[in-house]
Amino acid sequence: MPNAAKWFIVHTYSGYENKVMDSLKKTVENRQMQDLILDISVPTEMVVEITEDGKKKEVEHKVFPGYVLVKMTLTDDGKVPNESWYAVRNIRGCTGFVGTSTEPIPLTDEEVAKLGVESKTVEVSFNIGDTVQITGGPFDGYIGTIDSMNLDEMRMTVIVSMFGRETPVELEMSQAQLANF
Repeated sequence: MPNAAKWFIVHTYSGYENKVMDSLKKTVENRQMQDLILDISVPTEMVVEITEDGKKKEVEHKVFPGYVLVKMTLTDDGKVPNESWYAVRNIRGCTGFVGTSTEPIPLTDEEVAKLGVESKTVEVSFNIGDTVQITGGPFDGYIGTIDSMNLDEMRMTVIVSMFGRETPVELEMSQAQLANF
């Protein structure tokens, strides 16, 4: 069942995001719904503000005021229709899901990645200086040496020899594999 879990956006009264998140966590614990509601998040970011006396201080701001993100599975087993939906919907301060009044719309995988609410750990088997063979894109089949890597964006620069010149090529890490000689 957790395989069907998706991220949904819950609309709340402004300023009630943390209260809704805390209440929902307590509800999940009390009703033992950990298998239906897997994660609850209020995305925040640190912002530098300048005070009246000219000093800088870091302040935490909500990225989406009035919204809480919930990773959950919608249930409809015939016995208790949408138990997880009702549990979230009936939290004090919650005004509903983003979507239709009867069916919330889940976030797509691309939206989840852009929001950064789910951190995926990716194991990279490359190191700077390794020789790789490019397996996708216009440079498919070329062999080069890794010059730099950006793990946040999952990209790397590979130096490829073309027409007797060394040329840097930007690639996604999925477009290369270690060269086998």
